[in-house]
Amino acid sequence: MTVADVPTGSLLVDGLGRRARDLRISLTQACNLRCRYCMPAEGLPIMPRDELLSTAEVARLVDVAVHDLGIEEVRLTGGEPLIRRDLEEIVAAIRARHPELPVALTTNGLGLTRRAAALAAAGLSRINISLDTVDRELFAQITRRDRLPEVLDGIDAAVAAGLSPVKINAVALHETLPHAPQLLRWCLDRGLSLRFIESMPLDADGTWSRDGFVTAAQMLEVLGGHFALEAVGREDPGAPAELWRVDGGPGTVGVIASMSRSFCGACDRTRITAEGRVRPCLFSDDEIDLRAILRGGGDDAALAAAWREVTWRKSPGHLPADVLTHPRRSMGAIGG
Repeated sequence: MTVADVPTGSLLVDGLGRRARDLRISLTQACNLRCRYCMPAEGLPIMPRDELLSTAEVARLVDVAVHDLGIEEVRLTGGEPLIRRDLEEIVAAIRARHPELPVALTTNGLGLTRRAAALAAAGLSRINISLDTVDRELFAQITRRDRLPEVLDGIDAAVAAGLSPVKINAVALHETLPHAPQLLRWCLDRGLSLRFIESMPLDADGTWSRDGFVTAAQMLEVLGGHFALEAVGREDPGAPAELWRVDGGPGTVGVIASMSRSFCGACDRTRITAEGRVRPCLFSDDEIDLRAILRGGGDDAALAAAWREVTWRKSPGHLPADVLTHPRRSMGAIGG
C-alpha cells in the first residue's frame, strides 16, 4: 500500500473501506483525578500551553474534518477537558461554524457545577461523565482522590442544564463488580444512561493483565442476578455499546466489550491528541503531526491529505487480549 493508493475524495476512509465519521479531540492530557486504569499516581507530565492546540486550531481542524473529510460528530476529551479555561470558547467556535454538528464532551464531572450551564449555552450537545461507583470509599481508592460528592453534583448540574442524554461511563473492575447493580439502580432512578466498559491495556503504569480484567459476560451475569435484561443490540453499527433493556424498560444499560468482543471491524473513529497528532487507533502508535502543518503555514488541503494518509494505514484491529501489548501512550495521553 503506497501513498499513491490513498483516496482523495471527500470522505475519510482506511485501506479496508471503513469510513471515519466520529472525531475525538483531546484538549489536554492533564487531569484532576488519578484513576488507576488511566493515570499514574503523580499524573502525566505537564504539557506547556504553547504545545497544546489553541481554540482557533481546534476550530480549524474541525472545519477540515467536516468540510473535507465528512466527519459527522465531534467529541471533546482529555485528560480532563474541563481543565481548559477556554473550553466554552472552543465549543462556541465549533458551534458557530457548524450549527447542526453534534458536539459532545467526555469528562470526570469535576467543575461541572460551575460550567454546565455555560457549556450548554455555548452549544454543547450532550455529555458523558465517568463514574465507576457511587460508593465514596471505593471511588477514592480507584481515583486516588476523595471527590465523589463533587462528581455527583456535576452530574446533577449537567441534567439541569439540559445536556441530555447524560451518559455515565463506568470501567468494569473486579473491586467494583459487586457494586455494579447499585450503580445501575442509581442511574435508572435518575434517568441516566449507564455504560460499563471493559478495561484496556492503556493504563500509564503498564500493570493491566488479561487475567485481571472483568469481561462483558461477567458484568452481565452479575447484573442479571438483580435485573431482567433483554438484549437490544447497538444503536447503530458503529456504536461501541451493546444495549440491554432493563426490567422491561424504558431504561437500558450498555456494555462496551472492547477486549472480549472486539468491534474493530465497524470502527468509525479518528482521534487527535492534545498536541495535534492524528491517531487512527487507540492501540497503534502510527500517528501524523497536524500541528506542524498548521503552524508551518499549510493549507486545508495539506491537513486533509496528511489525515487521509495516516487513516489509510489504519490496522484491521487490535490483537487478542492474551497477546496485546501496551502502546507507547496511555489513555490519558491519547484522549478517549
